[in-house]
Amino acid sequence: MSESSTNEATNGAEKPAEQPAVESTINARKQPFLSRQQKAAVYITLMVLVGCWLCLRWLVHARIDVDTDNAFIETNIHYIAARVPGTVIAVHVNDNQQVKKGDLLVELDKADYQVAEKRSEAALGVVRNELASDQSQVAAASAALVTARTRLEQAEKDLQRGEQLFKREVIPKEQLEHLQTGMKVAKAQVQEAKEQLKMAEAIADLAAGAGGQARIKQKEAELADSRLKLGYTQVFAPVDGMVTRKGVEVGSTIQAGQALLALVSLDDTWIIANYKESQISHMKPGQKVSFKVDTYPGKKFSGVVDSIMAGTGAAFSLLPPENATGNYVKVVQRVPVKILIDKTSDPDHVLRVGMSVVPVVHTGRSTGEVLKDFNPFK
Repeated sequence: MSESSTNEATNGAEKPAEQPAVESTINARKQPFLSRQQKAAVYITLMVLVGCWLCLRWLVHARIDVDTDNAFIETNIHYIAARVPGTVIAVHVNDNQQVKKGDLLVELDKADYQVAEKRSEAALGVVRNELASDQSQVAAASAALVTARTRLEQAEKDLQRGEQLFKREVIPKEQLEHLQTGMKVAKAQVQEAKEQLKMAEAIADLAAGAGGQARIKQKEAELADSRLKLGYTQVFAPVDGMVTRKGVEVGSTIQAGQALLALVSLDDTWIIANYKESQISHMKPGQKVSFKVDTYPGKKFSGVVDSIMAGTGAAFSLLPPENATGNYVKVVQRVPVKILIDKTSDPDHVLRVGMSVVPVVHTGRSTGEVLKDFNPFK
C-alpha cells in the first residue's frame, strides 16, 4: 500500500474521534457564566443594597435638612379705619396699589370740624377776656377809691371853712348842716370804694388762681381736640404697603372706627412652618433656611429661623384637647416655627401673604452625628 493511501486511511480513522471534542468546546463557550437563578439573585442583591443605601441616605438627609409642606407666608396687615365720622370727599388709592408711609389715602368733609375749631377758639378768647376784665375791674375800683378820698378831703376843708363862717354868723346853720352831711357822705363813699376794691381784688385773685387757670386749660383742651378731629379728616398711610380690601368710595358716610381698607406690608414678611414635634429636636434660631414656593417652582428663596413657638398649635386652638378625659389617642403634634425671609432673595416682593411654601431648615449636623442616633448600644 502506498504512503498516500496510508495517510488517507489514518485521517479517515481519526475524524470520528475529534468531532465530539470540538463540539464540547463550542458548547462550553456558549454556556453562560451564571445561570438565570444566579443572575436574579445578583440583581436582587444589588437592588436591595442600592435601596438600603438610598433609604439610609434619605434618612440621614432628612435628619440634617428638615422640611415640611405645612407652611405659609405671613406678614403684618394694617387695617385702616376712620377716627371720626364724616362724608368721604376723595379716595386717592386703588386696590393693589403700592403706597409709601405718609401718603394721603382718604379725605373726609372738613366743614363741620372747621366750625368746631372756630367755636373752640372763640370760647378760649372769651375766657381770657373775662380774666382781663377782672383785672380791669380792680383798676377801676382803685380809681374810684382815689376819687372818693379826694372828695372826702374836699368835704373836710369845706366843713372847716363853714364852721368858721358860722361862728362869724356869715352863713346860716342850715348851710353848715349841709356841709356836715356832705362830709359824712364823702366818708361813706370812701368806705364803699374800699369794699369795692377788695371785692374786685378777690375776684381777680380767684380768676388768676387755680380756678381761672383751670378754665383756660379746659378751653385750650377743647381747642386741641377740635384741631385733632380736623386733622383726622385726612387719613394717611402708617407704613409702606399694598392696598387691599378697599371698601370706601366717594360720597360714603362713615362712622368712627369703620374699616376703610387694609395695607399689607411686603417689606417685612415671614413664614410660619408647622413642623412635627419629632422634627425640631435639633432646630434652633439662627439656622439657615431655603424654601420653594408653589407659585414659582423653579426659584429658590432663603431665610433664617427666628424662633420656635412656646407650644403646639393644638394647645392654642379655640378648643384645645383635654387628655384627662380618658379618650386619649396619641397624635404627633405640630409646633409652629417662625422663619424670617431674607429680603435680598425677594427684591421684587413677588411673595404674597398666604402662599404655600416648602421650607428646608439646614441644621448643620454631620452624617456621623446622625448615625449615632441609630446606635442601639449608646
